[in-house]
Amino acid sequence: MDQGAPLIQLSGVDVRHHEHVVLSDIHLEVRPGELVYLVGRTGSGKSSLLRTLYGDLSLSSGNGQVCDVDLKKVTPRNVHVLRRKLGMVFQDFGLLEDRSVDDNLLFALNATGWTDSQAKRRRIDEVLAAVGLEHKGYKLPHELSGGEQQRVAIARALLNDPPLLLADEPTGNLDPDTTEDILNLLHALPGQGKSLVMATHDWASMDQRPGRVWRCQDGVVHDEHA
Repeated sequence: MDQGAPLIQLSGVDVRHHEHVVLSDIHLEVRPGELVYLVGRTGSGKSSLLRTLYGDLSLSSGNGQVCDVDLKKVTPRNVHVLRRKLGMVFQDFGLLEDRSVDDNLLFALNATGWTDSQAKRRRIDEVLAAVGLEHKGYKLPHELSGGEQQRVAIARALLNDPPLLLADEPTGNLDPDTTEDILNLLHALPGQGKSLVMATHDWASMDQRPGRVWRCQDGVVHDEHA
């Protein structure tokens, strides 16, 4: 991938959910190292747009590329190719409750095509150290605080060293102090050359950490600046 090429390119894209168009005629792009906030009222299409970007909703109109993957060619059989190139962080953490932190990360590596056992072990150790949980790999999710669970989710998103992270209200279930820690962790990523697109209602954070703004409103997306 050309290091200066856009990681996200959308041209004339309609976002559909259950055949209903929720956002229409989107023209947007994101380049390496950019921080983009995705804002709008509940039900305005933020999550549907993110789901389109990571291949959970199919692209039926317009043209879209994410990390050099043509979204129109993404199917359930090949979506892992796209997801190996990006990371996803969700509000509800999305961890498998019946397995340890290590096994949650191992599951993600296996799902994205890793086969070398030693390489998988090294990568798990690296990402847990990156989020400050190097001694928590044996624990089950319910044994961790909400903030620690979200750190595991961020570690999972970083496993494949992706150039792009998508985050859907990643601090929505966290207390204010924990929120600040998670935001500091996420906002360090653009400084490392990674792009971050984050759906949020946290206006205070946006004031402290300015970035571009995509505003979902009245069925369209406006590209603004914070």
